[in-house]
Amino acid sequence: MKIESTRLGQLEVAEEQLFNFPHGIPGFPDEKMFAYVLHDTESPFFFLQSTMEANLTFLLVDPFAFLKDYEFVLEDGVAKELDLSLENLPQVFLIANAKERLADMTVNLLAPIVINGVNRTGRQVILDKPEYSIRHKLFPDGLLKEAVEGGR
Repeated sequence: MKIESTRLGQLEVAEEQLFNFPHGIPGFPDEKMFAYVLHDTESPFFFLQSTMEANLTFLLVDPFAFLKDYEFVLEDGVAKELDLSLENLPQVFLIANAKERLADMTVNLLAPIVINGVNRTGRQVILDKPEYSIRHKLFPDGLLKEAVEGGR
């Protein structure tokens, strides 16, 4: 399937990359189908591109690559809705907000994206965890010099 993206250009996506979000994503209730696009095979960053709206691309981050203590309990109803189990664990991502400077990037800890990679369904889950922020700095100590020089 070919889809257009203002951020990523024209994409050829396989069926395995298409994920259904039956409830949409908060703020975008009519957007139900997204393509999951790898940034790079070694990268903790991914894209979630709407299949209908070229201007709607979310930058996703694997939270466990940066936040070793990030955790939450998924409600039973959500786990059932997504058909998750101990044999079929969820994949969890955070929506990132890219800033002018990479070192200022933030992630939304309060509303992770939870997906079932087997049946390709997903949902943004709103957590009740007051210790989490919607604007958590991904690089609270700044970027390592090697990372900055390597990104040039």
